Amino acid sequence: MKWSWRLGKFAGIGVYVHATFFLMIGWVALSHWMQGHSLAATLVGVGFILAIFGCVVLHEFGHALAAKRYGIKTRDITLLPIGGVARLERMPEDPIQELWVALAGPAVNVVIAVSLYLWLYATASLEPFPNLSLTAGPFIQRLMLVNVFLVLFNMLPAFPMDGGRVLRALLATRIEYTRATTIAANVGQAMALLFGFLGFFTNPFLLFIALFVWIGAEQEASMTQMKSALGGIPVARAMITDFHTLSPEDSLDRAIELILSGSQQDFPVEENGQVVGVLTRSDLLLALAKEGKGLPVRAVMQRDFQVIDSSEMLEAGLMRLQTCQCHTLAVTNKGRLVGLVTMDNLGEFMMIQSALNASQGKSLKLDPRPVQG
Repeated sequence: MKWSWRLGKFAGIGVYVHATFFLMIGWVALSHWMQGHSLAATLVGVGFILAIFGCVVLHEFGHALAAKRYGIKTRDITLLPIGGVARLERMPEDPIQELWVALAGPAVNVVIAVSLYLWLYATASLEPFPNLSLTAGPFIQRLMLVNVFLVLFNMLPAFPMDGGRVLRALLATRIEYTRATTIAANVGQAMALLFGFLGFFTNPFLLFIALFVWIGAEQEASMTQMKSALGGIPVARAMITDFHTLSPEDSLDRAIELILSGSQQDFPVEENGQVVGVLTRSDLLLALAKEGKGLPVRAVMQRDFQVIDSSEMLEAGLMRLQTCQCHTLAVTNKGRLVGLVTMDNLGEFMMIQSALNASQGKSLKLDPRPVQG
């Protein structure tokens, strides 16, 4: 994710913090300082926020380690002001596996909350709950309550929260996966409308949550429908076959000519009939800004690139495009470059297929074939 800095690597998973996270830390520090002009109170306030996000990181590692059990890797975990995001390479196809992966995160917060409660009970330091708030009360007891809140919030049956995935997984044990996703997304968007309505009369922050939930549900439903529609269709049926390639010795000036003369953004680089790299538009623009257009393609092309065979399914191509953070896949057949696949390309293929299906359905209604008996 752009504007993110790496904090470290744990269990083979990189942990990053987004730049906007520091804005929230600054806002918390300023708020505490304005209340009492006390350095100690300010440091405690910042420490409390950091402790909360420490629990959020553990929550995301719960998802990541549960997914690892089913052979699914986690690309990274990123801290944002709204929480944490664990980017799994894919979600489990088995609904029961998805259920356990979704529950693993909130389960970590349950363990943290119970552990803190037992500590408070054992040390006889529990305060009456009405006396507590986010800024007042014992540090550990407030942290315990935040973990309880994280469990309740994340278990709301709405995407992108864990509860939405739990609902989808439970439905998918009885009905088709795409249909289960649509139902879960509709439930989530209904909750978003409720949050938005309440936000007008109570806390405006609920409006932000409503927008977050609505968009998350829409994206999850769209992506699942796309995967379902692309399933069983080979890459060869949708790949771009009219494309240009470059040689490692070509200058960037040649790439500029090709970009300006057509709509292709990324260019496979071939040498002796083999794909040896990919020149992306973003890398081209960076090189032009730093070195000029006389630089050879060899010096700019990416040597670590993604390839897919023309016999593989489009669903696999979609998943690869999502996980590699690249715009283009090189399509090969017996080692020879035969085409390209892009997200735009897949979207256009989907629209054409949808239009054809609608046309066929209309034709069947208007001109039904006679049934022979």
